[in-house]
Amino acid sequence: MAKVQVMDHPLIQHKINYIRREEVGSKEFREIVGEIASLMCYEAMRNLKLQDVTIKTPICEMTAKELGGKKLAVVPILRAGLGMVDGILNMIPAAKVGHIGLYRDPDTFEPIEYYCKLPSDCEEREVFVVDPMLATGGSSVAALQMLKNKGVKNIRFMCIIAAPEGVERMIKAHPDVDLYIGALDECLNEHKYIVPGLGDAGDRIFGTK
Repeated sequence: MAKVQVMDHPLIQHKINYIRREEVGSKEFREIVGEIASLMCYEAMRNLKLQDVTIKTPICEMTAKELGGKKLAVVPILRAGLGMVDGILNMIPAAKVGHIGLYRDPDTFEPIEYYCKLPSDCEEREVFVVDPMLATGGSSVAALQMLKNKGVKNIRFMCIIAAPEGVERMIKAHPDVDLYIGALDECLNEHKYIVPGLGDAGDRIFGTK
């Protein structure tokens, strides 16, 4: 069964609630989204595997711990997911980056694929799929299925704000994928926006309306 972790770190909560404010401009919003992604990445990677390596300090040789196991990849769901990539790469600069393009049909609210480009060895990596908002869950469920169809088996999902409806849909569709959530909000409104949310993350990151 999927593990659902809602972040309780004070810095994460402070920064999320700051960017909820409608007066926060695109430049500041974009920068803080990256900061939140870095902090969430730190929390979400607590259980990555370590391996013993022998190193030599200026004093002596020693056995040290370094990251082992599968290499990492970050796959943002376009376009809003792009806002989280640099923050994660600040923490794990060796990670490869793929992209999945989906948009939500305004009438049916179902996802439509328009782009998918992944690292050639993606199926051998631990993949973090990122999107600032998990609303209905339609795009995220579809993105994870696209990865699985291409042979990816080790997937985690990270979002800044989620609605309970989206979380429930993700768990039902992908019970093998752990979810890392910055804040779990109240519900979706009639337009399928998260309440209280922060508006359209893509528009606020890129300054579009």
